[in-house]
Amino acid sequence: MKQAHSDNRSLAPVAWAAMLVISDLPDIILGRLGIALPPWMTWGKVGFLAAFVAATLAFRVLRRLRPYALALFTLFLALGLTGVLRSTAWFQGHFNYQGVPFFTGYAAIMVLDILVALAVIAVLWLMKRDRRAFFLARGDMGAPIAPIRWLGIGAGESWRKFTWIFAGIASLAVAVPTFLAIAPSASTLLRALPMLPAALLFAAVNAFTEEAYFRCSLISTLHEVIGKGHALGLILVFFGLSHWLYGSPSGIVGFAMTGFLSWIMARSMLETRGMLSAWTIHFFPDVVIFFSYALAYVK
Repeated sequence: MKQAHSDNRSLAPVAWAAMLVISDLPDIILGRLGIALPPWMTWGKVGFLAAFVAATLAFRVLRRLRPYALALFTLFLALGLTGVLRSTAWFQGHFNYQGVPFFTGYAAIMVLDILVALAVIAVLWLMKRDRRAFFLARGDMGAPIAPIRWLGIGAGESWRKFTWIFAGIASLAVAVPTFLAIAPSASTLLRALPMLPAALLFAAVNAFTEEAYFRCSLISTLHEVIGKGHALGLILVFFGLSHWLYGSPSGIVGFAMTGFLSWIMARSMLETRGMLSAWTIHFFPDVVIFFSYALAYVK
């Protein structure tokens, strides 16, 4: 037990440092300084993660972080490769031209995101050989939620109840500022309504892919190595930073909102031993976001 605690103390700072280097934090800092992002930024992060993987192979003290390093390397390599594909003239000409249909444009992006998720899932399966070991399962929605006193959640509550509470709160937190900003007219809402099924589909896919590569990957490779608290905190910061620049909403509000939800969803995975609760909490605010894209499309 003492050795395990010692490992946690020594490996947690390494896990945190690696995450911060490859997160959007460097991008945010450069933006604050008024410096344009270098075109090699993504591949620089891939190279760093390749070196991180190599370090876990070379140094025995880092061996327990190897699955974490491999999961992150796979994620960023897949993101880099799909990013290259998105920038090609073929992709732009077929899926990102002026006047591209709403469904066509977003469906193409969803397909690429599915490929990223599948790459991460494949690596996790090769390492774990059991999908339940990386939470690719429904999970027990009736599992008790560990008390969160500052949220007023005491003992005896279940994830079945609080999944819907968190999903509802998250949806409202996204919907109110989003619709106040867009201020759609009745005619705009009517024109966007036929796109609602597409928004539902994209929300379902996006919730699954992000849960797979942001949470299934990190929780399954970290919580037994650096401890539950560090793992949950790391995931909160990583997911929050990923929404600082490009989220809806963005900035500190996007960081705080999505970071908190990421923390809740990661907890649900650990306590239900599956991803259904996390997917549900993620899905409903994503419906609001994708429908807001439909509103902007027809406005």
